[in-house]
Amino acid sequence: MPKGALAAATSPDWAMMSSHLSSNLSIHNLPEIIEPDVRVDKLRTFLKKVDSPLVDYSSQMVKTADKYGLDWRLIPAISGAESSFGKFMPKGSFNAYGWNSGAARFLSWEQSFEKVAKVLKEKYIDRGLNTPTKIASIYCHSSVTWIKNVTSFMAQIEATSQEIKYLSVLPTSLVYSSRTIPRL
Repeated sequence: MPKGALAAATSPDWAMMSSHLSSNLSIHNLPEIIEPDVRVDKLRTFLKKVDSPLVDYSSQMVKTADKYGLDWRLIPAISGAESSFGKFMPKGSFNAYGWNSGAARFLSWEQSFEKVAKVLKEKYIDRGLNTPTKIASIYCHSSVTWIKNVTSFMAQIEATSQEIKYLSVLPTSLVYSSRTIPRL
């Protein structure tokens, strides 16, 4: 124990603070700590790495995928295969997915996620087309390159190291911290 640590831990101030904490914290009045969604962190980290304009929409993409019961990596992976994750597409179209041979236009990224997810769910997933290979049979006429790219991007997104954010309670304050978890 460092010199002075025992004195600090047994000081009247520490005893008073400890007593205050223990009397004011119970299982019933602890603030709820919500774990961050690791998928959002992985996707955000991956999209940053590929310099995608979609990076700020990572949470919305995951939420939309959840809403429609899709694999959370599918829409970003399709955007990777079709437009290098939104970097190469018709200006102002928000069409990172190659829809209508790139001619489809959306009003916003959020609208594009919603529309693409809904159509993938209804026209593909609900009909048993639930893998990149099966989806490609309609989406892009079974392009082998598209299948390899989407499959590879999904694996890369999954394997991305994420930034884990957490809160820890110290005697005097709440501390926000983050660290990068290395890829295993």
